[in-house]
Amino acid sequence: MIDAAIALKTGLTAQSAPDVELKRVYKMYGPNAVVQGVDLQVFQGELFTLLGPSGCGKTTMLRMIAGFEEPSAGEVFIAGQPMNGVPPYRRLVNTVFQSYALFGHMTVSENVAFGMRVKGVPKPEISERVREALLKVRLEDKGDRYPRQLSGGQQQRVALARALVNRPKVVLLDEPLGALDFKLRKELQVELSLLQQETGITFIMVTHDQDEALSISSRIAVVNKGRIEQIGTPMEIYDAPTTRFVAEFVGETNVFECRVIEQDGEFLELRSHTGLAIVAAKPVDWQASREVLISVRPEKMKLSTEHIMQPYNTYRGILNSILYLGDHSQYFVDLYAGDSPIPVPITLTKSHHFGETIPPLDSQVYISWLPEDCFAIVEPHRDRPLP
Repeated sequence: MIDAAIALKTGLTAQSAPDVELKRVYKMYGPNAVVQGVDLQVFQGELFTLLGPSGCGKTTMLRMIAGFEEPSAGEVFIAGQPMNGVPPYRRLVNTVFQSYALFGHMTVSENVAFGMRVKGVPKPEISERVREALLKVRLEDKGDRYPRQLSGGQQQRVALARALVNRPKVVLLDEPLGALDFKLRKELQVELSLLQQETGITFIMVTHDQDEALSISSRIAVVNKGRIEQIGTPMEIYDAPTTRFVAEFVGETNVFECRVIEQDGEFLELRSHTGLAIVAAKPVDWQASREVLISVRPEKMKLSTEHIMQPYNTYRGILNSILYLGDHSQYFVDLYAGDSPIPVPITLTKSHHFGETIPPLDSQVYISWLPEDCFAIVEPHRDRPLP
């Protein structure tokens, strides 16, 4: 089902058919399953991201969509058509690689035109489509240059133009900005997002960069050990993680293993395994004494050198480290559960304000957060039989 946030950004309706669909897809290498029972739908006009750490299986999923790998079990569909056994050149997709894969002996225009020449597209049409593609990526004056004469960002734009010129149903991007420096990467993220919105072509991107995924994606699939942990909009992934892995991989968080002590119509009262009394807003019905995880993002926490007058989630601690990060700092604090000598380490983020004094290391501080800033996670049973 397509939710309102996706529909607003992409113009999709509940009746829209997926451009790409994976049904119970597995990929085995010997006895090892690198992709395990993946179900996935990507709709027309989305910039959809497969996000996860190195070796999690996200690139293998992309390669199965492209046709460079065949599923060991399950089915891949593009535009509603089954793709198992269909070679890459017969699929309505084009792939942009991290290495760009440009031909060094060809000019920019020749690189962009290469695929159409192989397909026998008439020369006048090739010239016009190359011109349009280079205009879209702002390289209309670079057609006669060779890849070695271009910057890394310009080479990446050539690779994008070469993918777009064939008018594919789907563009696949495998760590497309991974080889660029930080500033250029940020610039190209904006350009990539604008280009996707302008063309309306479905983009599926693989990345391990959480900031990149959150900033430009319509939806994100967080991948871990060959499985999809969660699919959602960037806001859903960040603010409402459904597993501990998602909470900890996407951004910074503090996770407390807790047992529900009591619940009413509004709050959950919990006790962490380290002894902290925590009150969380109650999202759904929970059974008393159920084991849950509580996630609290660092920016939701408040730090003070004076006792905080708040009835819930207020703790005494010792400041043991500070990381200065320009417009904000990260504080590392050991909380104490009552008079317990066992510290509970947490991380919090605090923006800088003019004239504000930073507490000295090893000083006593007070930390607090609101019940609605706690997110409760109950991890589902994860075992799934191999085919």
